[in-house]
Amino acid sequence: MAVGLRIFAERTGDGAGQPILDADNGEVLMHTLPSVSIVLGNRAPESPGTLYISSKKVIWLSDVDRSRGYAVDFVSISLHAVSRDIEAYPSPCIYTQIETGDDEGDNEDEEDEEQQQTVDWSYGISEVKEMRLVPSDSSQLETLFEVFCECAELNPEPRQDEDTEEHNWIFSADQLNSENASNWTFSEDLVNSIGHSNGHHDLAHNVLQLHINDQCFEDAEEMDQEHDRDNNRQ
Repeated sequence: MAVGLRIFAERTGDGAGQPILDADNGEVLMHTLPSVSIVLGNRAPESPGTLYISSKKVIWLSDVDRSRGYAVDFVSISLHAVSRDIEAYPSPCIYTQIETGDDEGDNEDEEDEEQQQTVDWSYGISEVKEMRLVPSDSSQLETLFEVFCECAELNPEPRQDEDTEEHNWIFSADQLNSENASNWTFSEDLVNSIGHSNGHHDLAHNVLQLHINDQCFEDAEEMDQEHDRDNNRQ
């Protein structure tokens, strides 16, 4: 699955056509709205096209140029909101933030980028981090927002494999003697509670052996004290 915004020109049908969806993987069309302008980053708004929202991604297709279109997967959209603040943007719109997975392009010279855009409209698309969708009928914003929310729930962020996280069973003396030690729960069965919880039976054996050695040391110390008392009596 691609990260960030990308060029999308996969259409079917006559005229402006409709986007080709990945039906084999269960992608279905959720909503269609014509007469929507798109604004990418700090670029100028493009002439209105048609907005298609599928169960997997947001697609915008130009109505006048079949080669011109954009798509972004919902898993790459980190934020979406209805914006009516004219100071932020002159027209009511759906504002989105896009995860690109690469921050290297943040320091590009803006003048050079604008000059490149006049030569190639697709330049820097993968680095776009903000997208505004501006419908000609602003009353459609609430409906668009609800569809965005529904599709976002269908595409939750992938979770990291918790099994790869290693347990740290090494504690300092200060940690064991601190008040935080009361938050730890240990079983009386050291072999089962420690050995099997992290998969190392040797560790359980070492802890148990340490406990035995400490007990032996205490017994030896008591014997020495009794011996000293007997010598003093004599």
